[in-house]
Amino acid sequence: MLTHDYARFAAQVHHMPIPPEVLHHAKRCLVDWFAATLPGGMLPPATLMTDALVAKHGTGEASLLPSGIRTDARTAALINGSASHTVEFDDIFRDGLYHPGAPVISAALAVAETSGASGDLLLRGVIAGYEISNRVARVMVPAHYEFWHTTGTVGFFGAAAAAATVLGLDETQTAHAIAGVGSMAAGLQQALRGEAMTKPLHAGRAAEGGVLSAQIAQAGVTSVLDMLEGDWGFGKAMSRDADWSHAADGLGSDWTITQITQKNHAACGHVHAAVDAVIALAREHGLTADNVAAIRVGSYQKAKEICGNPEPKTMFEAKFSMPYCLAAALVWGKVRTAAFEPLALADRIVRDVIFRVTHTVDDECEGSFPNQRSAKVEIDTTDGRTVSHFSPTRKGDPDHPLSDEELNEKYAELAAPVIGPTAAAALAERLWAVEHLATVNMLELQQLRPLGTG
Repeated sequence: MLTHDYARFAAQVHHMPIPPEVLHHAKRCLVDWFAATLPGGMLPPATLMTDALVAKHGTGEASLLPSGIRTDARTAALINGSASHTVEFDDIFRDGLYHPGAPVISAALAVAETSGASGDLLLRGVIAGYEISNRVARVMVPAHYEFWHTTGTVGFFGAAAAAATVLGLDETQTAHAIAGVGSMAAGLQQALRGEAMTKPLHAGRAAEGGVLSAQIAQAGVTSVLDMLEGDWGFGKAMSRDADWSHAADGLGSDWTITQITQKNHAACGHVHAAVDAVIALAREHGLTADNVAAIRVGSYQKAKEICGNPEPKTMFEAKFSMPYCLAAALVWGKVRTAAFEPLALADRIVRDVIFRVTHTVDDECEGSFPNQRSAKVEIDTTDGRTVSHFSPTRKGDPDHPLSDEELNEKYAELAAPVIGPTAAAALAERLWAVEHLATVNMLELQQLRPLGTG
């Protein structure tokens, strides 16, 4: 049974030798998660959920970010998981149309803090969660992605595996933890199609559900162990022709955590290849809003379906608007968090450029999806030239990755305005050496405070 294969691997990861390269990539994922979570924790829904669910002076051993407020593991996983998916800067497993870090790391860290786990064990939990849920995601898509948000469904399995590993569950308990979340998993694509706070909650609920399932499995609660591949199970109910025959292949040798995308732009991943193309063309040809007459982008159907909004009014809508993101890329040369501030959203020049963008489905880009996220961009200039650029992948994808230095720059840009440059640098130093910490409490997360709060 597949669940047994996954559980055996998770139990082994608890103590097996891990290649240094794999540990390094796990640390990259951890640094990247903090880069997304610290600013996300300053925004709804995380702030509103904290008001609703946590006393002002919370009790517990798990930390909310960036406030350092203490709470229990499940609540921390829920709120931090939602925060990590709010500013659209969290990582991606491209082959699975899936953001693994938001549910997996949120669950692993919450359990690690409450159990006093070491930094090394935290990384092992993260690795187990990525390796298992990435494989589930790869089987389920693309059909699953038509109606289900993979992060809010498959994320439950990754969070459960991560929490089980950190808690030291045995193979049988881990199998029940992983299987048990199959009946909890949900997250509808409709949440990506409108202005609301539901989408980040998908990641938070997945993280919380994984922690819950691991905790009750540790206490002896059992689950149906063929939940993934059974005739009335996850695959049959939420995908088409899901083939589980190779879903455990490569566990312990082919490490998917080394194939993760770290985002370079603060927007939906479906716009990134086109944003890269516009930035490249603008730099190469000296293009500005004043000398661009038209922008034509060809990408794949899901990009147009999810990111086709030509008149975004809010931060969330703008992050899912190809026309807005391309206009911002042309005007400012980058699409980071500042591009979605209220003044930026109202910028007259950007708004004017939006209406010069035409978005269509390109057959070549559609044919390479989901294994590649490509885009073709043509720009007509006011002096009669036409220039073009093909982005076969995105900056940050595993075949065009951010360097460690670039990842550090991204982290600093996102973390320093929230907790201050000194605290951000100190936390980064601890994260890059996390495997040497006797306990994750040495990260001193409960000492963090947003700037201006004392």
